[in-house]
Amino acid sequence: MRAEAARTEPLSSGGLSSQSSGNVADASWRSSSQGWTVWKFGGTCVAGPDRLKKVANLLMEDVEKGNKLAVVLSAMGSTAEEPVKVTDQLLRAVQNATNRNDAYIADLDKLEVLHIKAAKQLLGEATGAPSVGEDLLENFTQKLHEDITNLKSMLKAITIVGVSSSAFGDFVVGHGELWNARLFTDFLKASGLGNAKMVDAREVLVVEPSEQDTVEVDYEDSSKNLDLWHERNVSQPEDGNFPIVVTGFIAKRRDGRATTLRRNGSDYSGTIMAALLNAKSITIWTDVDGVYSADPRKVSDAEPLKHLSYNEAWELSYFGANVLHPRSTLPAMRHGIPIIIKNFFNLSAEGTLIDSMKDEELYSSFEESADMRSGDRWRNVVKGFATIDDCSLINIEGTGMVGVPGTASRIFGRIRDAGINVIMISQGSSEHSVCFAVKGSDANKACEALKEEFDEFIQSGLLDDVSVINDCTILAAVGSQLQMAIGACGHMFSALSNAGVNIRATAQGCSEHNVTVVIDSKDSGKALEAVHSAFYLSDVTVAVGLVGPGLVGKTLLEQFRQQIAVLRKERQIDVRICGIASSKKMLLSDSHIDLDNWEETFGSTSQPCDLNEFKEHLLSCSLAVPVIIDCTASDFVSDYYKSWMESGVHVVTPNKKVNSGPLERYKAVKNLQEKKHVHYFYEATVGAGLPVIATIKHLVDTGDKIKSIEGIFSGTLSYIFNNFKDGKKFSDIVIEAQANGFTEPDPRDDLSGMDVARKVTTLARESGLGLELDDVPVESLVPEELQSCSSGEEYLEKLPDFDEQMAKLQSEAEEAGEVLRYVGSVDVASGKGSVKLKRYPVSHPFAQLNGTDNIVLCVTDRYDPQPLVITGPGAGAEVVASGKGSVKLKRYPASHPFAQLNGTDNIILCVTDRYDPQPLVITGPGAGAEVTAGGVFSDLIRLCAHFGAPS
Repeated sequence: MRAEAARTEPLSSGGLSSQSSGNVADASWRSSSQGWTVWKFGGTCVAGPDRLKKVANLLMEDVEKGNKLAVVLSAMGSTAEEPVKVTDQLLRAVQNATNRNDAYIADLDKLEVLHIKAAKQLLGEATGAPSVGEDLLENFTQKLHEDITNLKSMLKAITIVGVSSSAFGDFVVGHGELWNARLFTDFLKASGLGNAKMVDAREVLVVEPSEQDTVEVDYEDSSKNLDLWHERNVSQPEDGNFPIVVTGFIAKRRDGRATTLRRNGSDYSGTIMAALLNAKSITIWTDVDGVYSADPRKVSDAEPLKHLSYNEAWELSYFGANVLHPRSTLPAMRHGIPIIIKNFFNLSAEGTLIDSMKDEELYSSFEESADMRSGDRWRNVVKGFATIDDCSLINIEGTGMVGVPGTASRIFGRIRDAGINVIMISQGSSEHSVCFAVKGSDANKACEALKEEFDEFIQSGLLDDVSVINDCTILAAVGSQLQMAIGACGHMFSALSNAGVNIRATAQGCSEHNVTVVIDSKDSGKALEAVHSAFYLSDVTVAVGLVGPGLVGKTLLEQFRQQIAVLRKERQIDVRICGIASSKKMLLSDSHIDLDNWEETFGSTSQPCDLNEFKEHLLSCSLAVPVIIDCTASDFVSDYYKSWMESGVHVVTPNKKVNSGPLERYKAVKNLQEKKHVHYFYEATVGAGLPVIATIKHLVDTGDKIKSIEGIFSGTLSYIFNNFKDGKKFSDIVIEAQANGFTEPDPRDDLSGMDVARKVTTLARESGLGLELDDVPVESLVPEELQSCSSGEEYLEKLPDFDEQMAKLQSEAEEAGEVLRYVGSVDVASGKGSVKLKRYPVSHPFAQLNGTDNIVLCVTDRYDPQPLVITGPGAGAEVVASGKGSVKLKRYPASHPFAQLNGTDNIILCVTDRYDPQPLVITGPGAGAEVTAGGVFSDLIRLCAHFGAPS
């Protein structure tokens, strides 16, 4: 924890000398030099005798260290055995009496039994002298019975008149704290702390009700009363280091009537007592590990904060953080008293320190890390996020407001007169409109009040009708460094945009302790997850659902398993696999699936596959970016793309069925990218892992025009024809390819050429042609006689009968100094595509391939006559680099790709885990303003995509 913050001068009795003078009580016992600390325990911490024992043990350990300690107690909270809080039972008793229901008697009897049972367990088992415990038990029981008897008599009177005043209700409800403080003080005395003192706050704390159901504390009179209490109850010096037990929640008015600090007032009484005692700190014991970066019930990755400034704590409290009420921070803030939030049920947790110190050193670390990716630097700027649900946005606009003095005053004056609290205000500088947020329950009243106030303006057309947007949520980002951190608001808004969350209004004061937005309530969960993830976890959090855990799907999941930690650390991308689906069943997770044993877990699941439910599950995870990866080759699955994208789910796929299927469906899916701001990535549909689609898209996006595309797009057929030489039989090479896993189970699926035709159709559409798959003529390599074979095995058995036919084609090509290659082509000028077996000179790039290499030659306005060439393995796997570099003049054989260049050609060979031993090769003209400008333009487009532009 930090060092104690600077504090104000101690409160003295009426501002007089701290030494006794006449009738003025001595205040020196509570000066700041005395070093008092205050502990406040909530109802959950003191719910029953076992928990009261734990509180006592903590107190006695602290007192034994010589510390001066005041403990503020709430009434007993709820437990599994007693699910209703004591305060709630007292409120119910008052309500029953008001309703003339005699059930109030049973309510009070139940409370008497509860406290007597606790007293017997505590005082009867106390470790001090047995006689002391027995006497204390008898005295406590007697006082409790007297209180219950008096309350029954008073509530009986209420049943007669059928009306209860708020003052009477305050008097009754405050007994829960009174009984608990008495019992705890008696337990301390019975346990050996005979000098323990109890303060009935109704004898000390003076308050007066104020607006909005709050109270104002009279610190001067309260200080005097506390000093008088000390003079009457503490004998110096024999009492020594005495602990004080104070009733929380209750107080008195100036006229002596009992009252309360209103609901959730126990924390407030703790900080008030800390101010009166000039305490060095106050610890608020609760059931959580501190103030969290977001509500842990809504954000699974929320984490306890180590430090907050008073302003940050106040802002988080105001916007709904449930550890502290906003007013509870004020006494500590005014007097510079540090607040510590600790978990009573997890003593090892560090907790949260709240004080006046600002995180300026954290801001300097933000500046120093400005060249790094987000990571930890953003969490130093925004301490936490909070939401206020069930709000409504009131909007009043019109030309009659522009430049008219006093309009805003009339608006909010009328809202004040209607007794409505304004949560947030947003106004444009033109004054054409003003909107503000109120509780949903106040929306209609606010609307009617404004319509009445501005009726003449509305009737004359100077103002539009007052409008209301219901079902809104206010989301606030809180942090003292917001005013100094460039890009923080943009980072927040980008996170909301990427999550598909619309912002209806926003507000930010010049102090910039918070940035507030109004969003639709239906988006509350995913918005909170999105902004919290962006500032605390990564730039982007992705909820992935994978459909098709076959060969490709399994490989992808293994790559995720190896790279997830690296992506999060180095790229600030948090990938979470939240669903895996096959054709028959699916495995779902609200957070993430453990990829170390996903196959075993998936094998044991029995949930039937429903792709609509699969989509809804991803959306319910409330993560910023929901993505479905389709690793199937199914037309059935691709039919879901449209509905997925309409719901805001992005799609990534190697499935060729949409891009080569019906043109109308293809266009519908592509159009959704712009309309719904969703992404559809399909790089792997052509050229496996080669950047073919991305390259063509960047050329087109930057104004280049495709003239023709020609390539070897099948790794299987590339392998077959690269090895169809030196007298090898065609059938043997096909069998060899199948044995190596390069073909489908039935090789005819590859040799038919339909897979290449789908890729040609895709490339034609990317080039601007509206081709259907049937428009592409295909030369099949499956002899007509073998097309009717019942299985792949039968086909392979009969294939040798046609070796002579294929050998003749190969021999003719070889004699002409050429090679056979199975090629797909797109001719944009003629608007045609084709798939056929063709011959090429041995000097042609197509003749330089090895293994399963794919190659694409792209002729464009910029790349003509020298085409852009992309080549690399079309089947295979993986990655990693040496981390070393050099610049050398080297020699290469004439057959090497480097020896095939012309003019100003550049060439890049990239060896990675996936492209090894065959490198990825990209080549084309390397000089010329048009080419260079096109590259810069491409980078700009990529940059825009990173900030959320449609892909």
